[in-house]
Amino acid sequence: MTPTIRDATPADIPAIAAIYAVEVADFVNTYEYEVPDEAEMARRMDDIRARGYPYLAAELDGEVVGYAYAGSFRSRAAYHWVVENSVYVAATAQGRGVGAALLQALIDACVARGFRQMIAVIGEPANTASIKLHERFGFRHLGTFPGIAWKHERWLDTVFMQRALGDGTGSPPSNE
Repeated sequence: MTPTIRDATPADIPAIAAIYAVEVADFVNTYEYEVPDEAEMARRMDDIRARGYPYLAAELDGEVVGYAYAGSFRSRAAYHWVVENSVYVAATAQGRGVGAALLQALIDACVARGFRQMIAVIGEPANTASIKLHERFGFRHLGTFPGIAWKHERWLDTVFMQRALGDGTGSPPSNE
């Protein structure tokens, strides 16, 4: 079954918070130590959406099984056309095309908003599913920062990947 991708809403927060909680508690990819509550997840969603970035939800059989969003890569004005992506899929839905559907929709939404580059910051090289997903969508490896994070009693490497959006660097941004 193909997932339905749509704009996330506040009603999705319980499912989004539950998906994220597993990532924070059981894995290292988020680099967060404490699981944020639903109020904090709602605040984060509101902040991302208020700044004009896309925040998407994926459904299978009417259940939210994943989400993705783009946000600012850096706060300096010259980085305005660069976004950093985040894609999370519930364990029960992994391997069913949810991540791919979310990433494609997120890329499309960012292109429609005029963004020119997308950065993926992947929490450790062992996260091969995320690396392969991004490679499938044309992201190229920029490099790995060794040992820049500490979680679950170990040092973590961080992989950076990038892909162009729309015309990329082929022309100035339309609102320059």
